[in-house]
Amino acid sequence: MRVKGGTVTHARRKKVLKQAKGYFGSKHLLFKTAKEQVMHSHYYAYVDRRNIKRDYRKLWIRRINAACRMNDISYSKFMHGLKLAKIDINRKMLSEIAIHDEAGFKELVKLAKNAK
Repeated sequence: MRVKGGTVTHARRKKVLKQAKGYFGSKHLLFKTAKEQVMHSHYYAYVDRRNIKRDYRKLWIRRINAACRMNDISYSKFMHGLKLAKIDINRKMLSEIAIHDEAGFKELVKLAKNAK
């Protein structure tokens, strides 16, 4: 007697079509196209989870640079000055300080300018 795999196959296809809900055209209706699109979607999600990290770092650098320019120093000189002054603050925190605490950021700029 042979074993029929109908329930397993149906469940697997249903799972893929459920994941493809909302896709355009046949991509949410037909199993073959839906499966391909779902695989691509998973790949895009994987890649973009890493790209988000890049994008945030770029944003923080832009914010720090803007705050530095307002205090008459370039971003690179500021970061180099902080390194020489042995001040180890990550870019995320620096951008938060630049936005919310102007006086504190000015102090950091002073320290960076005087470090040699």
